[in-house]
Amino acid sequence: MKEVLLFVLPGCPHCALALKYQQALLEKHPAWHEIPIRVVDETEELEFANAHKYYYVPAYYVDGVKVHEGHAESEDVERVLRLAAGEPL
Repeated sequence: MKEVLLFVLPGCPHCALALKYQQALLEKHPAWHEIPIRVVDETEELEFANAHKYYYVPAYYVDGVKVHEGHAESEDVERVLRLAAGEPL
């Protein structure tokens, strides 16, 4: 399994929606619970967040590579988790 970094901002409706989709997908695919997912509040870890090149949240990285940025639909979050799990897209 590859590590997932998810950068979010408190109060961001797009971030809340991405987290909601993520939770629903993890419930649907129990094997994905093994994926190490780190949710980073950029207001609390500003220096770490600034070291990554993104402009919009939510921003997903899989093993250090940005794979999605900005408003996310369920299909986008599923793609991120499939990449992290090493499953075909």
